[in-house]
Amino acid sequence: MEIDRSGLAAFLRRRRELLQPEDVGLPRGQRRRTSGLRREEVAVLCHMSTDYYARLERERGPQPSEQMIASIAQGLHLSLSERDHLFCLAGHNPPKRGADGEHISPGLLRILDRLSDTPAEIATELGETLRQSPLGVALTGDTTRYSGPARSIGYRWFTDPATRELYAPADHAFLSRMFASGLREIVTLRGPDSRAAHCAELLLARSAEFRGLWDAHEVGFHPRHVKRFVHPEVGLLELHCQMLLDPDQSHRLVVYTAVPGTESYEKLRLLSVIGRQVLPDLTHL
Repeated sequence: MEIDRSGLAAFLRRRRELLQPEDVGLPRGQRRRTSGLRREEVAVLCHMSTDYYARLERERGPQPSEQMIASIAQGLHLSLSERDHLFCLAGHNPPKRGADGEHISPGLLRILDRLSDTPAEIATELGETLRQSPLGVALTGDTTRYSGPARSIGYRWFTDPATRELYAPADHAFLSRMFASGLREIVTLRGPDSRAAHCAELLLARSAEFRGLWDAHEVGFHPRHVKRFVHPEVGLLELHCQMLLDPDQSHRLVVYTAVPGTESYEKLRLLSVIGRQVLPDLTHL
């Protein structure tokens, strides 16, 4: 496939002009004259330089890579159909859709962008964090920074002891059974050639605890409605967990709230003030 420079430039300009700052979680400002987003704002959302993005809109520069196009599609809050169209315009085959996809739907992103004062994250079915709210980072650390199998919370649970330090010790046994049970269900659903199956193979080789739980063939251990976190700055928090599912991509928007008037509610308010002051070795979900 060849890049369609004029079509790519026109599509990017049109999508940028249609988006408003509040659509993507940005402040509008008092003296705004631009009808849509500015190029520099899109560049920030897409994690690239303003000059690079501007050249694409001006039909200049080298052919963007698949990784760059994926970043633009996410930054512009494109739907799956729009993302696929963007890939074709850039001269690439669109990524496969389904459980392994990491393109977050515009709907989930719009909701997350409005949860700046609430711990929240968007994750895959394997527990790989794709996006977090600011307070979500303050609660669990930046869990988007992992690579390889360690991106999965279930994998880290059995291979990295520090991962468990943010959870109440009394809940560890249940969480171990839940992660093993959940992975078995995903492997059964996705098949022996799936990423879930590969994750299970790695854990069977690395963790005796996981091997014992895997041999038990347990299923049906789903997350509890209340999770207990042990934060290094504010201590124990009991947070209610609500989940919204995107069935097309098997992504989950997870939101944590505290009951008003409780000690956990006050600690969550304090955490919003503390911000991201989390110890580096405890930034694990």
